[in-house]
Amino acid sequence: MEPKWSNTVCKRVLLTGFILCIALVTKPTSAIDIHADPEVMMQNGTTGILRCTFKSSEMVSNSTSVTWSFQSSQPDNQFSKAPYVISYFSNGKAFPGQDEFKDRVQFIGDIKKRDVSIQLSPAQFSDNGTFFCDVKNPPDVTGTPARTELRVVLKESLPQSNTAVIVGAVCGALFLLVLIAVAACLVMRVLHNRHDYEGCTSLESVSSQAPRPRKKVESSQEGSRCTNPSGPLQGPVIYAQLDHSGSKNSFHKMEPVVYADIRKN
Repeated sequence: MEPKWSNTVCKRVLLTGFILCIALVTKPTSAIDIHADPEVMMQNGTTGILRCTFKSSEMVSNSTSVTWSFQSSQPDNQFSKAPYVISYFSNGKAFPGQDEFKDRVQFIGDIKKRDVSIQLSPAQFSDNGTFFCDVKNPPDVTGTPARTELRVVLKESLPQSNTAVIVGAVCGALFLLVLIAVAACLVMRVLHNRHDYEGCTSLESVSSQAPRPRKKVESSQEGSRCTNPSGPLQGPVIYAQLDHSGSKNSFHKMEPVVYADIRKN
């Protein structure tokens, strides 16, 4: 009697007399990972995008489907009781849902790139609520739909984007640098003009004071010339050599030079 194997299929193989049992292993279903923006703000009457992407271990095929649903946050809205399908995408085609969103919702994603985003145009105050993005990619069919809280507000209530803040900061910094450069140029010009003015005055003072020492010298010379006649004038200097031998052929012995000053009274 052949043994019974649970979850297996057994076949008799006439090789060694043994029974070969082949277990049938079923590949487990993996979960699909879906991502969406947690919160989105749109200006009333404008066009906005609700982004949604997914990750799956399986290849995307025609059997991949996308479902977008909406539940209003306003109690008096017809979609406030439960999520309602507003868009469905499958086999490469998009199918509109409720009439409220029929002409305002457009599928703009690329399912081959695992992008299943939609466009909402125009956004209305009645669109305030939660949008659900659900993707099925068989055999990956288990996953939690992504949620996006939409807030439709007036233009004055929209926060400034980071891009606008960065651009404003850069423009302000450039303007400040220009002001600093202009101020530096003005200061340099003032200092340069002041230096030139001081140089001119110094040259003028030097030129005006230069002749004065000459006058003093001339006056001193004139004074000395005037005072010298009152005293004795120095005459020419006479050099004399004396011969003490008394002989004409004898060696002349040179005596030191005697200076005689002859002054006139």
